[in-house]
Amino acid sequence: MRLQLRSALLSLRDLLLTGGPVLLLAIGLFWLAYRVLDPIPPQRMVLATGGAQGAYAEFGRLYRDALARQGIEVELRATRGALDNLALLRSGEVDAAFVQGGADMLRSGDEDRAPDELLSLGALFREPVWIFYREDSARARLGGERLESLSQIAEWRLNVGQEGSGITHLMHRLLIANGLEPAKLPLSQLPTTPAVMALLDGRLDALALVSAPESPIVRMLLITPGIRLFDFAQAEAYARRVPQVAPVLLPRGVVDLAQDLPGQDVRLVAATASLLVREDTHPALQQLLVQAARRIHSEPNWFQDKGEYPKAQTGDHPLSPEAQRFYASGEPLLQRHLPFGYANLIDRMWVVLLSIVAVLIPLSRVVPPLYNFRVRSRIFRWYGLLREIEQQHAEGSRPLAALRAELDQLDARIERLPVPLSYADELYSLRSHIAMVRQRLDGPASPASLSPATPDDPARTST
Repeated sequence: MRLQLRSALLSLRDLLLTGGPVLLLAIGLFWLAYRVLDPIPPQRMVLATGGAQGAYAEFGRLYRDALARQGIEVELRATRGALDNLALLRSGEVDAAFVQGGADMLRSGDEDRAPDELLSLGALFREPVWIFYREDSARARLGGERLESLSQIAEWRLNVGQEGSGITHLMHRLLIANGLEPAKLPLSQLPTTPAVMALLDGRLDALALVSAPESPIVRMLLITPGIRLFDFAQAEAYARRVPQVAPVLLPRGVVDLAQDLPGQDVRLVAATASLLVREDTHPALQQLLVQAARRIHSEPNWFQDKGEYPKAQTGDHPLSPEAQRFYASGEPLLQRHLPFGYANLIDRMWVVLLSIVAVLIPLSRVVPPLYNFRVRSRIFRWYGLLREIEQQHAEGSRPLAALRAELDQLDARIERLPVPLSYADELYSLRSHIAMVRQRLDGPASPASLSPATPDDPARTST
């Protein structure tokens, strides 16, 4: 039993020494593939949202809960709006952000800007431009309860959102389209909540928001007595003049059927919100985000049908490869049956692993011959010494006693030679050959090995 264990350990050692280079190469290739592909996503990410009472903040909490179920902690970063979010993305302070469609093109003089470090995960939802105004302001300034055109708002105290929000520059475009110069208007740039309070207590005549209907502030203002929503009667024309927006319709009664709010269809213009990420945002996080987007934004609302969003709409930024794959084939197959961590690891590594295996299989075929050569060479290398002893005996170049002593030393070494049991026949063959040479050394001396003849030697003198 002890001999068998020793032989097994010896075989294992020889196998490791022989196949070690191939094994080390395999480990190195796997490690390199793991480092390059980085299949394990970070356990924490930062998502830039928007104002505390806006739709971005509401959606941010839903994304945080969705990713938490996959073990990813999402930190929500409150900002002033879309332009702040773009700046945070470019600086690397956040991994992903909600951005108003066309926000990159809304800054004056930035029309030709083509950012290349950001990717889109698709269009998420429509963001109408909501312009709420006081009925008493319309009566005082226009003599009626309705604001008919933005061109009538020149003398109004209008809040266009704080600097850094998408609504500020979008409203400037809409005002310019009506022949108004924003720099000459009494515009204010209060944050959303203070602006709403100012509108309600009469310190503002109107305020503009860009937000999805899920925003609590939008829903509150829609049902507030004395506050009206501006009807973009020229919505189609606005969409032609300001390409960042498209016409949408708020149907009659959709806010409150019982109260018939609104009392008629309201025409609006809307931008489209996107979810942007950095190019270096981990692909697994991008995949989780776009999957969460499908669950969160696919339900119908006032401005979209069920399943209409999210969709592979690029806008100002190229679509992420992860998003392209998701919109083309849906959730990866493995993630439907395995926990996300395992499914993601296999999904990202299997192609490379198969390639590595394809390289290693031919290399592994040389291991058995090398193993066989290594073990047999441990035995066969002694044949050289054995042949030398035999040759020296045949030539008589060394005394028999010295040859016998050297042969005994060789036999003692061979007896201690570590050889796996599977190669014991080779070892016993060597020892039998040693015994044959010993018989020759112990037998009659060869003529060449005899001592020089004396003068009395008749065999010598006869010649």
